[in-house]
Amino acid sequence: MKCRLFLASLASLVLMSEQANAAKLESWYFDQAQNQLHITTDSGIQPKAFLLDNPKRLVIDLPGTTIDTTTMRKSFGKAIKEIRIGQPDEKSTRLVIELAPGYNISPQGLSIKGDSRSHWVVNFSSINRQPNDVSFSAGENRQDIAIAPTDASTFAGVVNLGQEIPVLNSQIKALMNRYRSLNPGMFFLDLQTGNYVDINGEKIFSAASTIKFPVLVALFEEIDAGRIKLNEKLVMRRGLIAGESGTMQYKPVGTKFSVLQTITNMIVISDNTATNMIIDRLGGETKLNQRFRNWGLQNTVIRNNLPDVGGTNTTSPKDLVRLSALLSNNRLLSPQSRNQVLAIMRGTRNRSLLPAGIDKKAIISHKTGTLRFILGDAGIIQMPNGKSYLAGILVRRPNYDDGAVSFIRQVSRAVYNYLGESKLGNVPVNESSFVDR
Repeated sequence: MKCRLFLASLASLVLMSEQANAAKLESWYFDQAQNQLHITTDSGIQPKAFLLDNPKRLVIDLPGTTIDTTTMRKSFGKAIKEIRIGQPDEKSTRLVIELAPGYNISPQGLSIKGDSRSHWVVNFSSINRQPNDVSFSAGENRQDIAIAPTDASTFAGVVNLGQEIPVLNSQIKALMNRYRSLNPGMFFLDLQTGNYVDINGEKIFSAASTIKFPVLVALFEEIDAGRIKLNEKLVMRRGLIAGESGTMQYKPVGTKFSVLQTITNMIVISDNTATNMIIDRLGGETKLNQRFRNWGLQNTVIRNNLPDVGGTNTTSPKDLVRLSALLSNNRLLSPQSRNQVLAIMRGTRNRSLLPAGIDKKAIISHKTGTLRFILGDAGIIQMPNGKSYLAGILVRRPNYDDGAVSFIRQVSRAVYNYLGESKLGNVPVNESSFVDR
């Protein structure tokens, strides 16, 4: 009897372990302009793929991956009849890309590769329309597709990756055990060594006001292109006025603000009305989302104007750090615009999260985000010793739980201590040492 109970308990533990280690499909997106399918999971996977005939379709299996919903279907243009996503069994997710009648693609016209084990890109270099006299043999003909090895040697294509930092991983996971009510994700990257911490870095969270960081960068891209000027006047329309955060909402409808005033308020005091005005000036959500995808931010999406109290706008810690990496390496903006962005972000008044864990002499350009169930911060930290690192952390929490504040501070202090004085190794974190600044 005891043996049976032991075996049952062991089987339960194995099942729980398998579920805990399973990856999850975080997001997918088909870029019609470039014929690319982007697939993002919250942890590393190795996909498998094959082509089938009658009708012609590409099947991509993601072993050990689950999805939150039932089968999804979506149509795309003339050549792609639809993309279906479902779970053929409990341990895998399947994507089926079915071509429209009369269209064909060969294995030579396909490539599947990952820039990390959690982000894969399917390239359809040529989808061809077949002549009317082309016929297919009866039955399904399966052709396996080779999957290229992942190229995880660089992050965002600009930073040479080193190794994960096991000491910090251990410290942070110990903190996570103390704050079991929290659901965090984070990514920290040492720009000098390329060493990093990645804990649920690709996990999708409600963005809250961290969405204002990519909006700010997009605005300066337009300034660099000469399509917007900092002294241009924006009119505050009634439909753009938003509560929850900021002071512009209290001005009369029709009040004019310069672009510089508006973006400064958007970041420094996290003004939601200012954010809506900038989103409107940049052409709206659809154009911004396309820009984010062009930058490689696959999880960053604006779905609603601010304040977005429901948390429909999304991002991930890695997306926020990707943006910081591109910004730091002058891949998106001119040096002058980059410096202006960093200067504005240095003025962020909320100093209670990442800044509370670093030395007063360090310089941080960052943007926070707060909702009743989300807390986050992301930015670029320059240390007094000349080193710099990138940080992105988002935490899902019970309603207004202040434990998320303490958790982010302690993670920030652990990372700062280690990267600043790595010879110290496992640095204890004392919550009493934190002071709001």
